[in-house]
Amino acid sequence: MQQITGRLTANAQVRETKNNSKVVGFTVAINDSYRSKDKERVNITTYVDCSYWLNARIAEYLKKGTMVELCGRIGANAWVNRNGEAVANLTLHVNDLKLLGKSATNSTDRVTDNAQVATGSNNADDDLPF
Repeated sequence: MQQITGRLTANAQVRETKNNSKVVGFTVAINDSYRSKDKERVNITTYVDCSYWLNARIAEYLKKGTMVELCGRIGANAWVNRNGEAVANLTLHVNDLKLLGKSATNSTDRVTDNAQVATGSNNADDDLPF
């Protein structure tokens, strides 16, 4: 399992598979920095494509700029694009998702969506909207 924390680059999108399952897709930007040999700060942004299968209703809370903490399994995809070039990317298949802080469009302070809530188990979080 891998854990990442970052901000959504755009609103999450829900799509339906051929089996009528719903998956939430989104991209998270992870910012990092280091000092170069010249003692100058160098900022690096890494973009991670994510998929979340447990509960599609979470998409309404996954808005551009929202800070999230994610835990999941990394998968690799490879294909040949229209120009005949080989392309590859990594996707995080999210198992656990936490909304952190606030974004301009999200007034949630901190909300957790985990497998127990998504499967409808009886616990104190049953009144959460997802």
